[in-house]
Amino acid sequence: MEYKPENRICQNCKKDFIIEPDDFSFYEKIKVPPPTWCPECRFQRRCLFRNERKLFRNIDGFTGKPILSLYPPEAEFPVYEDSYWSSDNWDPFSYGVDFDRSKPFLTQLYELNLRVPHPRSDAINMVRSDYSANAADLKNCYLIFNATSTEDSAYGNAVDYCKNCFDNSHISSSERCYESFWLNKCYDTNFSSECDECVSVYFSKNCVGCSNCFGCVNLRNKTYCYFNEQLSKEEYQEKIKNLELSKWSNIQKVKEKSELFWLDFPVKYVQGIKNYDCSGEYISNSKNVRNSYLVRGGEDLKYVHYSQTTGCRDSMDTTVSGLNSELIYECMTCGWNSSQARFSFECWDGGIDFEYSMFCGKKANHVFGSVSINSGDYVILNKKYHKEEFYKLRDEIRKHMDEMPYVDKRGRVYKYGEFFPPEFSPFAYNDTITPEHFPLSKDEIISYGANWYEIPKTEYNTTINSSDIPDDIRDVKDEIVKEIISCEKCNRAYKIIPEELQFLRQNNLPIPHSCVDCRHKERISQRNKSKLYRRKCNCNGECSSNNNYDNTIEHFHGKDQCKVEFETSYAPDRPEIVYCEKCYQQEVY
Repeated sequence: MEYKPENRICQNCKKDFIIEPDDFSFYEKIKVPPPTWCPECRFQRRCLFRNERKLFRNIDGFTGKPILSLYPPEAEFPVYEDSYWSSDNWDPFSYGVDFDRSKPFLTQLYELNLRVPHPRSDAINMVRSDYSANAADLKNCYLIFNATSTEDSAYGNAVDYCKNCFDNSHISSSERCYESFWLNKCYDTNFSSECDECVSVYFSKNCVGCSNCFGCVNLRNKTYCYFNEQLSKEEYQEKIKNLELSKWSNIQKVKEKSELFWLDFPVKYVQGIKNYDCSGEYISNSKNVRNSYLVRGGEDLKYVHYSQTTGCRDSMDTTVSGLNSELIYECMTCGWNSSQARFSFECWDGGIDFEYSMFCGKKANHVFGSVSINSGDYVILNKKYHKEEFYKLRDEIRKHMDEMPYVDKRGRVYKYGEFFPPEFSPFAYNDTITPEHFPLSKDEIISYGANWYEIPKTEYNTTINSSDIPDDIRDVKDEIVKEIISCEKCNRAYKIIPEELQFLRQNNLPIPHSCVDCRHKERISQRNKSKLYRRKCNCNGECSSNNNYDNTIEHFHGKDQCKVEFETSYAPDRPEIVYCEKCYQQEVY
Protein backbone atom coordinates (compact mmCIF):
# COMPACT_ATOMS: atom_id res chain seq x y z
CA MET A 1 0.00 0.00 0.00
CA GLU A 2 1.27 3.47 -0.89
CA TYR A 3 1.06 6.05 1.89
CA LYS A 4 1.17 9.84 1.76
CA PRO A 5 2.31 12.32 4.43
CA GLU A 6 -0.53 13.23 6.74
CA ASN A 7 -0.98 16.20 9.07
CA ARG A 8 -2.40 15.53 12.52
CA ILE A 9 -3.21 17.68 15.58
CA CYS A 10 -1.45 16.52 18.76
CA GLN A 11 -3.95 15.48 21.41
CA ASN A 12 -1.68 16.90 24.11
CA CYS A 13 -0.13 20.18 22.91
CA LYS A 14 -2.65 20.85 20.09
CA LYS A 15 0.15 21.59 17.61
CA ASP A 16 0.43 20.17 14.09
CA PHE A 17 2.68 17.21 13.39
CA ILE A 18 3.30 15.10 10.31
CA ILE A 19 3.14 11.34 9.96
CA GLU A 20 5.42 10.34 7.08
CA PRO A 21 4.83 7.44 4.64
CA ASP A 22 7.65 5.43 6.25
CA ASP A 23 5.97 5.91 9.63
CA PHE A 24 2.71 4.46 8.33
CA SER A 25 4.62 1.51 6.87
CA PHE A 26 6.16 0.77 10.27
CA TYR A 27 2.79 1.02 12.05
CA GLU A 28 1.33 -1.40 9.52
CA LYS A 29 4.28 -3.74 9.98
CA ILE A 30 3.74 -4.05 13.73
CA LYS A 31 -0.06 -3.74 13.51
CA VAL A 32 -0.64 -0.62 15.61
CA PRO A 33 -2.67 2.53 14.89
CA PRO A 34 -0.92 5.86 14.19
CA PRO A 35 -0.17 8.01 17.25
CA THR A 36 -2.38 10.86 18.46
CA TRP A 37 0.46 12.67 20.26
CA CYS A 38 3.30 14.45 18.42
CA PRO A 39 6.86 13.04 18.65
CA GLU A 40 7.99 15.61 21.23
CA CYS A 41 5.01 14.99 23.52
CA ARG A 42 5.44 11.23 23.15
CA PHE A 43 9.07 11.55 24.27
CA GLN A 44 8.10 13.73 27.22
CA ARG A 45 5.44 11.23 28.29
CA ARG A 46 7.89 8.31 28.20
CA CYS A 47 10.53 10.26 30.13
CA LEU A 48 8.11 10.46 33.06
CA PHE A 49 8.71 6.75 33.59
CA ARG A 50 12.50 7.05 33.97
CA ASN A 51 14.03 7.81 37.34
CA GLU A 52 17.61 7.29 36.30
CA ARG A 53 19.66 8.02 39.39
CA LYS A 54 17.68 8.94 42.51
CA LEU A 55 17.45 6.40 45.32
CA PHE A 56 14.76 6.47 48.01
CA ARG A 57 14.51 4.86 51.42
CA ASN A 58 11.85 2.17 51.18
CA ILE A 59 10.87 -1.10 52.85
CA ASP A 60 11.47 -4.54 51.35
CA GLY A 61 8.03 -6.03 50.80
CA PHE A 62 9.29 -9.52 51.67
CA THR A 63 11.70 -9.05 54.58
CA GLY A 64 10.30 -5.82 56.00
CA LYS A 65 13.83 -4.43 56.21
CA PRO A 66 14.85 -0.92 55.05
CA ILE A 67 16.28 -0.79 51.52
CA LEU A 68 17.30 1.80 48.96
CA SER A 69 15.07 1.77 45.92
CA LEU A 70 14.43 3.65 42.69
CA TYR A 71 10.81 3.68 43.78
CA PRO A 72 9.60 5.93 46.61
CA PRO A 73 7.11 4.69 49.20
CA GLU A 74 4.53 6.97 47.57
CA ALA A 75 4.55 4.64 44.55
CA GLU A 76 2.46 2.32 46.77
CA PHE A 77 3.41 -0.99 45.17
CA PRO A 78 5.70 -3.41 47.09
CA VAL A 79 9.39 -3.64 46.17
CA TYR A 80 11.66 -6.65 46.59
CA GLU A 81 15.42 -6.99 46.60
CA ASP A 82 16.38 -7.60 42.95
CA SER A 83 17.78 -11.09 43.51
CA TYR A 84 14.64 -12.20 45.37
CA TRP A 85 12.32 -10.56 42.85
CA SER A 86 13.96 -12.45 39.96
CA SER A 87 13.90 -15.79 41.82
CA ASP A 88 11.25 -18.52 41.87
CA ASN A 89 10.50 -17.90 45.55
CA TRP A 90 7.34 -15.97 44.82
CA ASP A 91 4.61 -16.36 42.20
CA PRO A 92 3.54 -13.37 40.06
CA PHE A 93 0.66 -15.44 38.70
CA SER A 94 -0.93 -15.51 42.16
CA TYR A 95 -1.86 -11.87 41.53
CA GLY A 96 -3.67 -12.70 38.29
CA VAL A 97 -7.16 -11.33 37.64
CA ASP A 98 -9.85 -11.82 35.02
CA PHE A 99 -10.53 -9.12 32.47
CA ASP A 100 -13.42 -6.92 33.63
CA ARG A 101 -15.50 -5.66 30.71
CA SER A 102 -17.22 -3.04 32.87
CA LYS A 103 -14.27 -0.66 33.18
CA PRO A 104 -11.33 0.61 31.08
CA PHE A 105 -8.53 -1.89 30.62
CA LEU A 106 -5.81 0.56 31.66
CA THR A 107 -7.61 1.12 34.96
CA GLN A 108 -7.47 -2.63 35.59
CA LEU A 109 -3.78 -2.76 34.68
CA TYR A 110 -2.99 0.15 37.00
CA GLU A 111 -4.78 -1.57 39.89
CA LEU A 112 -2.85 -4.77 39.20
CA ASN A 113 0.42 -2.85 39.09
CA LEU A 114 -0.15 -1.48 42.60
CA ARG A 115 -0.43 -5.01 44.01
CA VAL A 116 2.43 -6.85 42.26
CA PRO A 117 6.01 -6.59 43.67
CA HIS A 118 8.64 -4.68 41.68
CA PRO A 119 12.46 -4.94 41.76
CA ARG A 120 14.03 -2.31 43.99
CA SER A 121 16.70 -1.12 41.53
CA ASP A 122 16.07 -2.70 38.10
CA ALA A 123 19.50 -4.28 38.09
CA ILE A 124 20.85 -7.74 37.25
CA ASN A 125 24.15 -9.56 37.74
CA MET A 126 25.57 -7.00 40.14
CA VAL A 127 28.69 -7.64 42.22
CA ARG A 128 29.42 -5.35 45.17
CA SER A 129 27.43 -2.53 43.53
CA ASP A 130 24.51 -2.09 45.91
CA TYR A 131 24.29 1.67 45.46
CA SER A 132 23.89 1.51 41.68
CA ALA A 133 20.67 1.03 39.72
CA ASN A 134 19.19 0.72 36.23
CA ALA A 135 22.17 -1.43 35.37
CA ALA A 136 23.49 -4.85 34.41
CA ASP A 137 26.76 -6.69 35.01
CA LEU A 138 28.45 -4.12 37.24
CA LYS A 139 31.31 -4.98 39.56
CA ASN A 140 32.67 -2.82 42.38
CA CYS A 141 30.67 0.24 41.33
CA TYR A 142 29.19 3.03 43.42
CA LEU A 143 26.41 5.37 42.28
CA ILE A 144 26.67 4.25 38.68
CA PHE A 145 23.36 4.38 36.81
CA ASN A 146 22.02 3.33 33.41
CA ALA A 147 25.15 1.27 32.81
CA THR A 148 26.26 -2.07 31.41
CA SER A 149 29.37 -4.19 32.06
CA THR A 150 31.38 -1.62 33.99
CA GLU A 151 33.69 -2.18 36.96
CA ASP A 152 35.68 -0.30 39.59
CA SER A 153 33.89 2.97 38.83
CA ALA A 154 31.79 5.57 40.62
CA TYR A 155 29.53 8.54 40.02
CA GLY A 156 28.24 8.30 36.48
CA ASN A 157 25.35 7.69 34.16
CA ALA A 158 25.38 5.77 30.87
CA VAL A 159 28.83 4.35 31.60
CA ASP A 160 29.08 1.18 29.49
CA TYR A 161 31.94 -1.33 29.20
CA CYS A 162 34.27 0.87 31.24
CA LYS A 163 36.87 0.40 33.95
CA ASN A 164 38.11 2.70 36.68
CA CYS A 165 36.14 5.76 35.60
CA PHE A 166 34.82 8.46 37.95
CA ASP A 167 32.32 11.26 37.35
CA ASN A 168 31.40 10.66 33.72
CA SER A 169 28.28 10.73 31.57
CA HIS A 170 27.58 8.81 28.37
CA ILE A 171 30.92 7.11 27.88
CA SER A 172 31.67 3.71 26.40
CA SER A 173 34.58 1.26 26.30
CA SER A 174 36.86 3.62 28.20
CA GLU A 175 39.27 3.39 31.12
CA ARG A 176 40.63 5.75 33.77
CA CYS A 177 38.57 8.73 32.59
CA TYR A 178 37.35 11.58 34.78
CA GLU A 179 34.73 14.32 34.53
CA SER A 180 33.98 13.73 30.86
CA PHE A 181 31.02 13.42 28.51
CA TRP A 182 30.36 11.34 25.35
CA LEU A 183 33.62 9.42 25.09
CA ASN A 184 34.30 6.20 23.21
CA LYS A 185 37.37 3.99 23.50
CA CYS A 186 39.33 6.55 25.49
CA TYR A 187 41.99 6.12 28.16
CA ASP A 188 43.02 8.71 30.74
CA THR A 189 40.79 11.34 29.15
CA ASN A 190 39.72 14.03 31.60
CA PHE A 191 37.47 17.11 31.64
CA SER A 192 36.74 16.43 27.97
CA SER A 193 33.75 16.08 25.69
CA GLU A 194 32.87 14.22 22.49
CA CYS A 195 36.19 12.46 22.04
CA ASP A 196 36.94 9.12 20.41
CA GLU A 197 39.98 6.84 20.78
CA CYS A 198 42.03 9.36 22.76
CA VAL A 199 44.77 8.77 25.34
CA SER A 200 45.99 11.20 28.03
CA VAL A 201 43.83 14.08 26.85
CA TYR A 202 42.66 16.95 29.06
CA PHE A 203 40.10 19.73 28.60
CA SER A 204 39.52 18.86 24.96
CA LYS A 205 36.49 18.62 22.71
CA ASN A 206 35.72 16.66 19.57
CA CYS A 207 39.14 15.07 19.21
CA VAL A 208 39.72 11.69 17.57
CA GLY A 209 42.80 9.50 17.79
CA CYS A 210 44.76 12.03 19.83
CA SER A 211 47.21 11.50 22.65
CA ASN A 212 48.87 13.89 25.09
CA CYS A 213 46.77 16.87 24.08
CA PHE A 214 45.50 19.66 26.31
CA GLY A 215 42.79 22.28 25.75
CA CYS A 216 42.30 21.21 22.16
CA VAL A 217 39.35 21.11 19.80
CA ASN A 218 38.63 19.42 16.45
CA LEU A 219 41.98 17.63 16.23
CA ARG A 220 42.55 14.32 14.46
CA ASN A 221 45.44 11.96 15.23
CA LYS A 222 47.57 14.61 16.92
CA THR A 223 50.12 14.33 19.73
CA TYR A 224 51.58 16.91 22.10
CA CYS A 225 49.22 19.75 21.22
CA TYR A 226 48.44 22.55 23.65
CA PHE A 227 45.35 24.61 22.80
CA ASN A 228 45.75 23.35 19.22
CA GLU A 229 49.39 24.45 19.05
CA GLN A 230 51.85 21.74 18.07
CA LEU A 231 54.68 21.38 20.59
CA SER A 232 57.60 19.06 21.07
CA LYS A 233 57.28 16.39 23.73
CA GLU A 234 59.55 18.32 26.07
CA GLU A 235 57.71 21.62 25.53
CA TYR A 236 54.36 19.96 26.12
CA GLN A 237 55.45 18.26 29.33
CA GLU A 238 56.85 21.52 30.66
CA LYS A 239 53.57 23.31 29.91
CA ILE A 240 51.55 20.67 31.75
CA LYS A 241 53.92 20.67 34.70
CA ASN A 242 53.62 24.43 35.09
CA LEU A 243 49.81 24.24 35.20
CA GLU A 244 49.89 22.40 38.55
CA LEU A 245 46.68 20.50 37.88
CA SER A 246 46.82 19.01 41.36
CA LYS A 247 45.25 22.28 42.58
CA TRP A 248 41.50 22.89 42.52
CA SER A 249 41.93 26.60 41.83
CA ASN A 250 44.04 25.90 38.75
CA ILE A 251 41.55 23.36 37.41
CA GLN A 252 38.82 26.05 37.52
CA LYS A 253 40.97 28.54 35.60
CA VAL A 254 41.90 26.05 32.90
CA LYS A 255 38.33 24.86 32.55
CA GLU A 256 37.07 28.38 31.91
CA LYS A 257 39.87 29.08 29.44
CA SER A 258 39.35 25.88 27.46
CA GLU A 259 35.56 26.28 27.18
CA LEU A 260 36.00 29.80 25.82
CA PHE A 261 38.66 28.53 23.41
CA TRP A 262 36.33 25.84 22.07
CA LEU A 263 33.79 28.50 21.04
CA ASP A 264 36.26 29.95 18.52
CA PHE A 265 36.08 26.80 16.40
CA PRO A 266 33.23 25.35 14.32
CA VAL A 267 31.13 22.46 15.52
CA LYS A 268 29.49 19.96 13.21
CA TYR A 269 25.72 20.30 12.98
CA VAL A 270 25.35 16.84 14.53
CA GLN A 271 27.70 15.20 17.03
CA GLY A 272 28.75 11.74 15.98
CA ILE A 273 30.99 9.75 13.68
CA LYS A 274 30.76 6.81 11.28
CA ASN A 275 27.10 7.35 10.42
CA TYR A 276 25.10 6.84 7.24
CA ASP A 277 21.92 8.82 6.59
CA CYS A 278 21.33 9.89 10.20
CA SER A 279 19.78 12.92 11.86
CA GLY A 280 19.45 13.97 15.48
CA GLU A 281 22.20 14.43 18.06
CA TYR A 282 24.93 12.26 19.60
CA ILE A 283 24.68 9.43 17.09
CA SER A 284 27.62 7.19 16.21
CA ASN A 285 28.25 4.06 14.15
CA SER A 286 24.66 4.05 12.96
CA LYS A 287 22.66 3.69 9.75
CA ASN A 288 19.27 5.13 8.78
CA VAL A 289 18.64 6.68 12.19
CA ARG A 290 16.31 9.67 12.07
CA ASN A 291 15.39 12.33 14.64
CA SER A 292 17.08 10.38 17.40
CA TYR A 293 19.29 11.17 20.38
CA LEU A 294 22.18 9.45 22.15
CA VAL A 295 22.37 6.40 19.90
CA ARG A 296 25.31 4.07 19.34
CA GLY A 297 25.28 1.31 16.75
CA GLY A 298 21.63 1.68 15.75
CA GLU A 299 19.95 0.87 12.45
CA ASP A 300 16.59 1.82 10.95
CA LEU A 301 15.41 3.89 13.92
CA LYS A 302 13.23 6.96 14.34
CA TYR A 303 12.43 9.00 17.44
CA VAL A 304 14.75 6.80 19.52
CA HIS A 305 16.54 8.18 22.59
CA TYR A 306 19.20 6.83 24.95
CA SER A 307 20.04 3.72 22.93
CA GLN A 308 23.70 3.62 23.91
CA THR A 309 24.40 -0.11 23.92
CA THR A 310 24.70 -1.21 20.32
CA GLY A 311 22.21 -3.29 18.41
CA CYS A 312 18.85 -1.52 18.48
CA ARG A 313 17.20 -1.75 15.08
CA ASP A 314 13.91 -1.41 13.25
CA SER A 315 12.22 0.53 16.07
CA MET A 316 10.39 3.80 16.69
CA ASP A 317 9.56 5.92 19.69
CA THR A 318 11.58 4.03 22.24
CA THR A 319 13.61 5.57 25.06
CA VAL A 320 16.41 3.65 26.80
CA SER A 321 16.89 0.58 24.65
CA GLY A 322 19.59 -1.28 22.78
CA LEU A 323 21.74 -4.41 22.94
CA ASN A 324 20.19 -6.51 20.19
CA SER A 325 16.60 -5.31 20.36
CA GLU A 326 14.19 -4.87 17.48
CA LEU A 327 10.62 -3.94 16.66
CA ILE A 328 10.25 -1.84 19.80
CA TYR A 329 7.58 0.88 19.76
CA GLU A 330 6.38 3.42 22.34
CA CYS A 331 8.36 1.87 25.18
CA MET A 332 10.50 3.07 28.07
CA THR A 333 13.44 0.89 29.11
CA CYS A 334 12.71 -2.08 26.89
CA GLY A 335 14.97 -4.25 24.78
CA TRP A 336 18.24 -6.02 25.61
CA ASN A 337 17.90 -9.19 23.55
CA SER A 338 14.15 -8.64 23.25
CA SER A 339 11.80 -7.93 20.38
CA GLN A 340 8.24 -6.89 19.61
CA ALA A 341 7.62 -4.73 22.66
CA ARG A 342 4.87 -2.14 22.43
CA PHE A 343 3.49 0.38 24.95
CA SER A 344 5.54 -1.16 27.76
CA PHE A 345 7.81 -0.15 30.62
CA GLU A 346 10.88 -1.99 31.97
CA CYS A 347 10.52 -5.12 29.80
CA TRP A 348 14.03 -6.32 29.02
CA ASP A 349 16.69 -9.02 29.26
CA GLY A 350 14.98 -11.40 26.84
CA GLY A 351 11.48 -12.24 25.74
CA ILE A 352 9.28 -11.67 22.71
CA ASP A 353 5.97 -9.88 22.21
CA PHE A 354 5.00 -7.59 25.09
CA GLU A 355 2.14 -5.12 25.10
CA TYR A 356 1.03 -2.83 27.91
CA SER A 357 3.30 -4.64 30.33
CA MET A 358 5.74 -3.66 33.06
CA PHE A 359 8.80 -5.41 34.46
CA CYS A 360 8.45 -8.45 32.21
CA GLY A 361 11.10 -10.27 30.20
CA LYS A 362 13.72 -13.00 30.44
CA LYS A 363 11.85 -16.22 29.57
CA ALA A 364 8.41 -14.68 29.10
CA ASN A 365 6.78 -14.40 25.68
CA HIS A 366 3.43 -13.13 24.39
CA VAL A 367 2.46 -11.06 27.41
CA PHE A 368 -0.33 -8.47 27.45
CA GLY A 369 -1.20 -6.11 30.28
CA SER A 370 0.87 -7.86 32.93
CA VAL A 371 3.38 -7.02 35.66
CA SER A 372 6.60 -8.78 36.77
CA ILE A 373 6.26 -11.84 34.52
CA ASN A 374 9.72 -13.31 33.87
CA SER A 375 8.72 -16.80 32.81
CA GLY A 376 5.69 -18.13 30.99
CA ASP A 377 3.84 -17.61 27.73
CA TYR A 378 0.44 -16.26 26.73
CA VAL A 379 -0.29 -14.12 29.78
CA ILE A 380 -2.96 -11.44 30.27
CA LEU A 381 -3.35 -9.53 33.56
CA ASN A 382 -0.95 -12.05 35.14
CA LYS A 383 -3.11 -15.04 34.16
CA LYS A 384 -1.94 -17.80 31.82
CA TYR A 385 -4.06 -18.80 28.85
CA HIS A 386 -3.90 -21.36 26.09
CA LYS A 387 -2.54 -19.91 22.87
CA GLU A 388 -5.91 -19.67 21.12
CA GLU A 389 -7.60 -18.18 24.19
CA PHE A 390 -4.81 -15.63 24.54
CA TYR A 391 -5.13 -14.23 21.02
CA LYS A 392 -8.93 -14.17 21.18
CA LEU A 393 -8.97 -12.29 24.50
CA ARG A 394 -6.16 -9.96 23.43
CA ASP A 395 -8.11 -8.93 20.33
CA GLU A 396 -11.22 -8.41 22.45
CA ILE A 397 -9.31 -6.17 24.88
CA ARG A 398 -7.84 -4.09 22.06
CA LYS A 399 -11.35 -3.50 20.73
CA HIS A 400 -12.60 -2.76 24.26
CA MET A 401 -9.83 -0.15 24.67
CA ASP A 402 -11.22 1.71 21.67
CA GLU A 403 -14.84 1.42 22.81
CA MET A 404 -14.20 2.20 26.50
CA PRO A 405 -10.90 4.10 26.56
CA TYR A 406 -9.16 5.37 29.67
CA VAL A 407 -9.50 9.14 30.10
CA ASP A 408 -6.88 10.89 32.23
CA LYS A 409 -7.16 13.87 34.61
CA ARG A 410 -6.89 16.36 31.75
CA GLY A 411 -9.41 14.62 29.54
CA ARG A 412 -6.84 13.04 27.21
CA VAL A 413 -8.13 9.79 25.71
CA TYR A 414 -6.09 6.56 25.70
CA LYS A 415 -7.36 4.11 23.13
CA TYR A 416 -5.31 1.14 21.97
CA GLY A 417 -2.00 2.44 20.65
CA GLU A 418 -1.11 4.97 23.36
CA PHE A 419 1.64 4.70 25.97
CA PHE A 420 0.69 4.93 29.65
CA PRO A 421 -0.83 8.19 30.97
CA PRO A 422 1.47 10.53 32.96
CA GLU A 423 -0.49 9.83 36.15
CA PHE A 424 0.52 6.15 35.94
CA SER A 425 4.17 6.99 36.51
CA PRO A 426 5.52 5.86 39.91
CA PHE A 427 7.78 8.93 39.94
CA ALA A 428 7.36 12.64 40.44
CA TYR A 429 8.14 14.71 37.34
CA ASN A 430 11.17 16.34 38.95
CA ASP A 431 12.64 12.95 39.96
CA THR A 432 12.83 11.73 36.36
CA ILE A 433 14.96 12.62 33.34
CA THR A 434 12.06 14.72 32.01
CA PRO A 435 13.28 18.11 33.36
CA GLU A 436 16.57 17.59 31.51
CA HIS A 437 14.59 17.97 28.28
CA PHE A 438 11.32 19.62 29.31
CA PRO A 439 11.87 21.90 32.33
CA LEU A 440 8.56 22.99 33.88
CA SER A 441 7.50 24.85 37.01
CA LYS A 442 5.61 23.11 39.79
CA ASP A 443 2.30 24.58 38.62
CA GLU A 444 2.97 23.57 35.02
CA ILE A 445 3.80 20.01 36.11
CA ILE A 446 0.58 19.67 38.07
CA SER A 447 -1.39 21.14 35.17
CA TYR A 448 0.27 18.64 32.83
CA GLY A 449 -1.09 15.80 34.96
CA ALA A 450 2.12 14.57 36.59
CA ASN A 451 3.23 14.52 40.21
CA TRP A 452 5.63 16.92 41.91
CA TYR A 453 8.06 15.98 44.69
CA GLU A 454 8.82 18.62 47.27
CA ILE A 455 12.44 18.13 48.32
CA PRO A 456 12.43 18.19 52.14
CA LYS A 457 14.67 20.67 53.87
CA THR A 458 17.14 18.55 55.75
CA GLU A 459 19.68 19.68 58.28
CA TYR A 460 22.99 18.00 57.55
CA ASN A 461 25.59 17.62 60.25
CA THR A 462 28.48 18.47 57.98
CA THR A 463 31.96 18.45 59.45
CA ILE A 464 33.71 20.75 56.97
CA ASN A 465 32.88 23.18 54.18
CA SER A 466 34.19 22.56 50.68
CA SER A 467 36.26 25.72 51.06
CA ASP A 468 38.16 23.97 53.87
CA ILE A 469 39.42 21.22 51.54
CA PRO A 470 43.13 21.65 50.76
CA ASP A 471 43.55 23.20 47.32
CA ASP A 472 46.25 20.68 46.37
CA ILE A 473 45.54 16.94 46.36
CA ARG A 474 49.06 16.41 47.72
CA ASP A 475 48.01 18.16 50.93
CA VAL A 476 44.88 16.05 51.46
CA LYS A 477 45.05 13.61 54.38
CA ASP A 478 43.54 10.13 54.51
CA GLU A 479 41.02 11.43 57.05
CA ILE A 480 39.14 13.25 54.27
CA VAL A 481 37.09 10.06 53.74
CA LYS A 482 35.68 10.47 57.26
CA GLU A 483 34.48 14.02 56.66
CA ILE A 484 30.95 15.07 55.72
CA ILE A 485 31.44 17.98 53.33
CA SER A 486 29.05 20.82 52.54
CA CYS A 487 28.61 21.31 48.79
CA GLU A 488 29.71 24.75 47.59
CA LYS A 489 26.70 25.00 45.24
CA CYS A 490 23.70 23.54 47.06
CA ASN A 491 25.00 23.14 50.64
CA ARG A 492 23.90 19.51 50.72
CA ALA A 493 26.24 16.94 52.24
CA TYR A 494 28.58 14.65 50.34
CA LYS A 495 31.52 12.38 51.08
CA ILE A 496 34.73 11.24 49.42
CA ILE A 497 34.93 7.46 49.21
CA PRO A 498 38.32 5.70 49.60
CA GLU A 499 38.33 4.49 45.98
CA GLU A 500 37.74 8.03 44.77
CA LEU A 501 40.58 9.39 46.89
CA GLN A 502 42.90 6.71 45.54
CA PHE A 503 41.93 7.52 41.94
CA LEU A 504 42.44 11.27 42.41
CA ARG A 505 45.83 10.75 44.01
CA GLN A 506 46.95 8.41 41.25
CA ASN A 507 45.92 10.98 38.64
CA ASN A 508 47.17 13.96 40.64
CA LEU A 509 43.75 15.64 40.57
CA PRO A 510 42.13 17.72 43.34
CA ILE A 511 39.16 16.85 45.54
CA PRO A 512 35.83 18.07 44.08
CA HIS A 513 34.08 20.92 45.89
CA SER A 514 30.52 20.03 44.90
CA CYS A 515 28.25 17.05 45.58
CA VAL A 516 27.61 14.24 43.14
CA ASP A 517 24.26 15.70 42.02
CA CYS A 518 25.71 19.12 41.27
CA ARG A 519 28.62 17.55 39.42
CA HIS A 520 26.16 15.52 37.36
CA LYS A 521 24.10 18.61 36.48
CA GLU A 522 27.18 20.55 35.46
CA ARG A 523 28.46 17.67 33.34
CA ILE A 524 25.25 17.14 31.40
CA SER A 525 24.87 20.87 30.89
CA GLN A 526 27.37 20.26 28.08
CA ARG A 527 24.81 17.96 26.49
CA ASN A 528 22.60 19.52 23.84
CA LYS A 529 18.87 18.97 24.16
CA SER A 530 17.03 16.62 21.82
CA LYS A 531 15.02 19.37 20.11
CA LEU A 532 16.10 20.11 16.53
CA TYR A 533 16.14 23.49 14.78
CA ARG A 534 16.27 24.34 11.08
CA ARG A 535 19.42 26.36 10.39
CA LYS A 536 21.85 27.37 7.68
CA CYS A 537 25.54 26.59 7.72
CA ASN A 538 27.56 29.34 9.46
CA CYS A 539 30.36 29.18 6.88
CA ASN A 540 30.54 32.57 5.18
CA GLY A 541 33.07 31.62 2.51
CA GLU A 542 36.50 32.42 3.89
CA CYS A 543 35.44 32.63 7.52
CA SER A 544 32.57 31.95 9.87
CA SER A 545 29.52 34.21 9.74
CA ASN A 546 30.50 35.82 13.06
CA ASN A 547 34.08 36.41 11.79
CA ASN A 548 35.55 34.59 14.81
CA TYR A 549 37.02 31.75 12.77
CA ASP A 550 39.08 31.89 9.57
CA ASN A 551 38.81 28.83 7.35
CA THR A 552 42.06 27.00 6.73
CA ILE A 553 41.16 25.82 3.23
CA GLU A 554 38.87 26.84 0.37
CA HIS A 555 35.55 25.03 0.67
CA PHE A 556 33.41 23.43 -2.02
CA HIS A 557 31.30 26.63 -2.30
CA GLY A 558 34.35 28.84 -2.84
CA LYS A 559 34.24 32.36 -1.39
CA ASP A 560 30.44 32.48 -1.35
CA GLN A 561 28.34 31.77 1.71
CA CYS A 562 27.46 28.10 2.14
CA LYS A 563 23.83 27.44 1.17
CA VAL A 564 23.43 24.12 3.00
CA GLU A 565 20.54 23.86 5.46
CA PHE A 566 20.13 21.22 8.12
CA GLU A 567 18.39 20.28 11.34
CA THR A 568 20.56 20.66 14.42
CA SER A 569 20.25 20.65 18.19
CA TYR A 570 22.12 23.97 18.32
CA ALA A 571 19.43 26.61 18.83
CA PRO A 572 19.81 29.75 16.67
CA ASP A 573 20.68 31.90 19.70
CA ARG A 574 23.56 29.64 20.76
CA PRO A 575 27.11 31.09 20.46
CA GLU A 576 28.66 28.09 18.67
CA ILE A 577 29.78 28.27 15.03
CA VAL A 578 27.75 25.53 13.36
CA TYR A 579 29.03 24.08 10.07
CA CYS A 580 27.45 21.57 7.73
CA GLU A 581 29.05 18.17 7.21
CA LYS A 582 31.15 19.17 4.17
CA CYS A 583 32.43 22.46 5.57
CA TYR A 584 33.28 20.86 8.88
CA GLN A 585 35.07 17.94 7.24
CA GLN A 586 37.15 20.27 5.08
CA GLU A 587 38.30 22.14 8.18
CA VAL A 588 39.03 19.16 10.38
CA TYR A 589 40.44 16.52 8.03
